[in-house]
Amino acid sequence: MTIKKLKVGANTEEMARKIREGNRRYLARAITLAESIRSDHQEQAQSLLTSLLPDTGNSIRIGISGTPGVGKSTFIEAFGKFLTAKGHKVAVLTIDPSSKRTGGSILGDKTRMEELSRDPNAFIRPSPSGGSLGGVARRTREVMLLCEAAGFDVILIETVGVGQSETTVADMVDMFMLLLAPAGGDELQGIKRGVMELADIIVINKADGDLVPVAKRAAAEYRGAVGLMRPKSKHWMPTVLMTSALKKTGIEELWETIGKYREAREEHNELDQQRKDQASAWMWAELDESLMNRLKSHEQVSADLVGMEQAVKAGELSPTAAAQQLLATFLGNSGRGQ
Repeated sequence: MTIKKLKVGANTEEMARKIREGNRRYLARAITLAESIRSDHQEQAQSLLTSLLPDTGNSIRIGISGTPGVGKSTFIEAFGKFLTAKGHKVAVLTIDPSSKRTGGSILGDKTRMEELSRDPNAFIRPSPSGGSLGGVARRTREVMLLCEAAGFDVILIETVGVGQSETTVADMVDMFMLLLAPAGGDELQGIKRGVMELADIIVINKADGDLVPVAKRAAAEYRGAVGLMRPKSKHWMPTVLMTSALKKTGIEELWETIGKYREAREEHNELDQQRKDQASAWMWAELDESLMNRLKSHEQVSADLVGMEQAVKAGELSPTAAAQQLLATFLGNSGRGQ
């Protein structure tokens, strides 16, 4: 097997060196390259990532999702400030819903985490989801690696919200955290079982003031629900905790629990294997999307596509037969029309 090495130019080497030094301006520029759809930008971004790969992987990657109104941004800011106070460097990758008109981010997380955004040991990068499933941007994985190379040892990925495709973020992090409000059984009925099964830690946020008794009841109900589910790892049972981002309570216990989770998984080599599997799945996902883009942009396939689709709609041709014919056209002429 021959592995083609990407050429690393002088500009790319300089950018890689600056990123290793923790230069935020160069890190932001690299992320912009990674998120760009221009082919020359993508080529430079992949060359840069190849150069930086030896400097990645030294973080704990945490995906955070939650129901609307649970206070994700307030929680992440409190959690991030707690971590930076302990000497950690925290990167927060917030995935905002995309504007259908401009494609840009709608929520603007830097304005929702003003205190954390001013912390010299924190880096917040909002990215538009671009309509991607799972509430994550397509290039979130690349951005995560760039932040690791820049020395950030805790990566927090905040998704758009709870949905059927939250597996996307769960498949790129070491652990998945689900934030819930202290609504008890009523909310339990509204949470999809699949999302609950993804969670390694469930956090009942807003457990303060008059909501403390409600939060305790909710925690008990969620512990009961988790006990009926099949755990992802035989070495870790999902844990339910209570926090108050407003009062800054329960956060230290949460961090200690994350440490226990990491130790339990690393002791049995599960985290390392999980990352290897994720990297393989990432390659296949990129291959699927790249092939689909090449297929749709193929000159002859594009010419045949409308007629094929009309024939399928009219019941004159089966979808499978149409797909096979289009694929045959692409494979038979893959060297032309590009």
